[in-house]
Amino acid sequence: MASSVTFLNGNKMPIIGLGTWQAESEKELEVALDAALEAGYRHIDTAYLYSNEHLIGKVLKKWFDSGKIKREDLFIVTKLPQIGMTPEKATHFVKKSLESLQLSYIDLYLMHAPIGFQYVNDETPIPMKDGKLLLDYSTDLTAIWKSLEKEVDAGRVRSLGISNFNESQVQRIFNVARHKPMNNQVEIHAYFQNKNVREVCEKLGITVCAYAPFGSPGRKEFFKARGWASDFPTNGLLDDPVVAKIANKHGKSSGQVLLRFLAQQGIVVIPKSTNPARILNNIQIFDFELSLQEMKELSGLDQGDKGRTFYFIWEGVENHPECPFKMLQS
Repeated sequence: MASSVTFLNGNKMPIIGLGTWQAESEKELEVALDAALEAGYRHIDTAYLYSNEHLIGKVLKKWFDSGKIKREDLFIVTKLPQIGMTPEKATHFVKKSLESLQLSYIDLYLMHAPIGFQYVNDETPIPMKDGKLLLDYSTDLTAIWKSLEKEVDAGRVRSLGISNFNESQVQRIFNVARHKPMNNQVEIHAYFQNKNVREVCEKLGITVCAYAPFGSPGRKEFFKARGWASDFPTNGLLDDPVVAKIANKHGKSSGQVLLRFLAQQGIVVIPKSTNPARILNNIQIFDFELSLQEMKELSGLDQGDKGRTFYFIWEGVENHPECPFKMLQS
């Protein structure tokens, strides 16, 4: 199994990275990043929306200053927030992320989602009024993409990509792109293998990154703490008996098997953890191989759209003209 995937532009993305969504505590994130870098991670995934870019920047600077790691050794991913989904705001948020991360360029910059929110100020990434999300219904994906292409021209971004885009949206961006989308980051795990989106991306030469490769078991508490969808059910993927049987055979954890299943198909994985032992465990997937029969058994766990766990949880978002899951919600 390759340790990286190669983009259409020749740049390489490590096949496993550290996801940092839900990691907002300074000490917790510093411990996690130190553990990840010590364990050999060279791919860090964040976003303006996660409110932790400045913490990541602080840790990276510490490592650069120590001489233990060089900037060119790392692959840093961040994302344009929904409040920045206008051609005019794209450059502003690229520069904001670079400033927070204390970097001169971003390896991969994604549109976080194809829908736009109304801009109130930089400090309000999820603008609400009277309990309702303030949506921007005028989102123009191709105009935003063309604005982001100028960031590649300027050297502030090495590669561009998308996230949470459905099949038609992927194709639409590809058709107009001067700098093609290199990666689409979407929900993928054994229960939701997102095959339709993956097929379109493969046809176009776009690599795919799987967020929530374990089904995001920590999301219930994260949502509950913010008063969002507190009844969110965890899907139990880590306890699946088929996964457990294969894990026992290889002397591996269920999590390692689930990551290997995706990575062995050339899908980039970004498991989130702030536990040093689990961070180390998650990257130890290069010393075993799943057989064709085991891959077939895991493929058989796919529940299609019923297995999807990520929707935009705010009321009314399904009415946005670019909501990628609109057909599923109506």
